Amino acid sequence: MSFTYDDVGATRERGFCPPGFHPLYVRTRLGEGEKVFRRAAEAVLTWELHRELGMGIEASAEKAAPGVDVTITLAGLIKAPCRVVWTLEEPRRAGWAYGTLPGHPESGEESFVVDRTGDGTVWLTVSAFSRATKWYARMGGPATRGLQHAYARKIGSTLRQICAPYSEV
Repeated sequence: MSFTYDDVGATRERGFCPPGFHPLYVRTRLGEGEKVFRRAAEAVLTWELHRELGMGIEASAEKAAPGVDVTITLAGLIKAPCRVVWTLEEPRRAGWAYGTLPGHPESGEESFVVDRTGDGTVWLTVSAFSRATKWYARMGGPATRGLQHAYARKIGSTLRQICAPYSEV
């Protein structure tokens, strides 16, 4: 099964958005310190974050890796098939991105990256580019994009809660 868009892997480039797609960029402060970073990275890389959000998630592996197929179930009804296109595991950054496959209500790519800055602050960045493909996603128009931004903020607040017991501040 092939991706539903051409610029596979493009979320690695901050700010890139192909013509005809809508960008998304939400950055959330998670806390401070190495323990927060390690806990956040684990939650992001192992699908725990998505499960904590109450989403149905089926993945062909227990950890994000290029080529892993992931199907998210939205609102218990809508299946959203994706495939991991890249992962990142570095001393100060960890995360991954997935791209949409046929059957997904949108077309595009979304990334989830945790990073620890020089002052020890830990952040989650959710970035994406997308456009509606299914009729019900197109019908939503700007409201659909508003929901995507709200969802990205919810992802950040959920990960902050997961990491709260580990904060060094």
